[in-house]
Amino acid sequence: MDLILTAVSGVALVATLTTSVSADAVPTFPGPKADYHGYDRYDFVVDGCKCTVTAPKVAAPGNQWVWRAEFFDAFPQIDLALLGKGFYLAYMNVGNTFGCPSAMAHFDAFYAAMAGQYGMAKKPVLEGLSRGGLYVYNWGAANPEKLLCILGDNAVCDFKSWPGGKGRGPGSPGDWQKLIQDYGFKSEQEALAYTKNPIDNLAPLAEHHVPLLHLCGDADEAVPYEENTVILEERYEKLGGKITVIVKHGFKHHPHGLDDPTPVVDFVFGLLGTGASKGRG
Repeated sequence: MDLILTAVSGVALVATLTTSVSADAVPTFPGPKADYHGYDRYDFVVDGCKCTVTAPKVAAPGNQWVWRAEFFDAFPQIDLALLGKGFYLAYMNVGNTFGCPSAMAHFDAFYAAMAGQYGMAKKPVLEGLSRGGLYVYNWGAANPEKLLCILGDNAVCDFKSWPGGKGRGPGSPGDWQKLIQDYGFKSEQEALAYTKNPIDNLAPLAEHHVPLLHLCGDADEAVPYEENTVILEERYEKLGGKITVIVKHGFKHHPHGLDDPTPVVDFVFGLLGTGASKGRG
C-alpha cells in the first residue's frame, strides 16, 4: 500500500449519574459481558440508546478511550490496535441519523456517563468512519475542549457531497431524504443552504488546537476525497489547525482502515506524550 503522510501546521441512564470516579480507577460497566475479539464487551443503555464498551486487558493510564461514532465492528483494525495498547472502545447506537441535533443530544448524555459515572478520560479519541464523520465533527465542534483528537476514515465532511450527491459522487437519494427529515429541514433548498457542515464549522476545533488525522482513498467513488477531506484540510490549515492526512492511492471507499494501523496508534500515543507502549492488552 502506498501511503503519503502529510503533516499540516497549524441523561437518562440505567443508573442515575450522581458521582464520578477517579480517572485511574478501573471502571465497572453494567450489562451482560460478552466476547469481542478476545476482549470483554459490555452492553447497556444510556439515554434510551444501546451502548457498547469493550475493555482492554490492561488499561493505559488515565482510562483512555476511542469513541467509534458509526459502524461498530466494521473494519476494526484501528480499534483492535488501540484496544491492544490499553484503550477502551466505546460506541453508542443513535441510528442512522447523520449527526443531527437529536443524535448529538444523545452523544452529550453518553459522554457525561463515560467521563463522569465511569471515570473515563475527559478527552476521548473521536473516530468517524464514512458518514460517521458527520457525527464526530458535529459533536466535536460543539465540544472542542472534550477531544483528544478526531480520526476520519473516508469521512463525510459535507452532506451535500454524500448523501446529497451534489458533486461528482452518486450520493444516496434515500439517505438524503432521511437526512433532510432528521435535521428538520423544510426543503432540500434549506438543506443545501446549511452552513454548519464539518467543512464550514472548523473554527472551534482550530481555536482549541484539536489535532485531526484522516485516512483517505483518493479514488473514493462514494465520498469523493476532493469534496470532503481536501476541502476540510485546506480550510483547517488556513485556520491554523493541525491535520495529518494518509492518502491511499488508488483505493475506493472500501476497504476502510489500514492493513497496518501503526501510524494511527503512533499518532494517538504521540498526543498523550507517551509513545505506543508495548506489552499492553
